[in-house]
Amino acid sequence: MPDVSEVEKKVYDAEDIQRLLGIGKSKVYTFLDEVYKNNGPFRVIKIGKLFRVPRKSFDDWLSGQF
Repeated sequence: MPDVSEVEKKVYDAEDIQRLLGIGKSKVYTFLDEVYKNNGPFRVIKIGKLFRVPRKSFDDWLSGQF
């Protein structure tokens, strides 16, 4: 089975979102929790305390294609 580094990730984690938006760690978790509770403007999947964001959903939002 290929390593995740060999295959393009289909979801972003909180660190990816933090890096893409250039915001701090606590701010990214607050933001993702708010997006999760409001069901938008992009999809957020919450697994326990972990957040996962489908890459296409986030990329479309970031590029204004939502």
